[in-house]
Amino acid sequence: MRKASLHRETKETNISVSWNLDGSGKADINTPIPFMNHMLELLTRHAYFDLQIQAAGDVEVDGHHLIEDLGIVMGTVFKQATGDKKGITRYGYAFLPMDESLVMISVDISNRPFLGFEVVYPSGLQQFDTALIKEFLSAFVSHAGLTLHVRLLSGDNAHHIIEAIFKGLARALAMALQYNPKEKDVPSTKGML
Repeated sequence: MRKASLHRETKETNISVSWNLDGSGKADINTPIPFMNHMLELLTRHAYFDLQIQAAGDVEVDGHHLIEDLGIVMGTVFKQATGDKKGITRYGYAFLPMDESLVMISVDISNRPFLGFEVVYPSGLQQFDTALIKEFLSAFVSHAGLTLHVRLLSGDNAHHIIEAIFKGLARALAMALQYNPKEKDVPSTKGML
């Protein structure tokens, strides 16, 4: 099975992540930011990952350090878990509705990190800084080696928009990670990713 684990401790955060890409949707997420716990549970459930996270940090300053470092650790673990990438589909996408919100997600497991993030929130959330979603995704794609495009097509509720992003990311990653029975090598004309 494709799985990996990592523990990373800095002066600002202490994070452990264990990720099984071929799981059944089991989440054990424990951070001091309840909204992020919820989003990561959605990611786990809708991609059928098994994901364990224990995270602590200086959230009394704000959530930025913890959210960014969580993206770093999760990206690193994801890259380790994907291994040599032989036989994977490589590309995945989703158009994900969440009530009035509609988000387009497109991902390439390319080893070429890039985040295109075209999302403007019409409103904020009381308990969470919505700007941290882009920070998390930026750190995640940089360390996972992903090209990721996120585009908001419609929506006026920040919670619904972010939920659609995480569910869409789950579906796109699950599609990209599927094995293609016709692909016997790495899905690239270069012979490597």
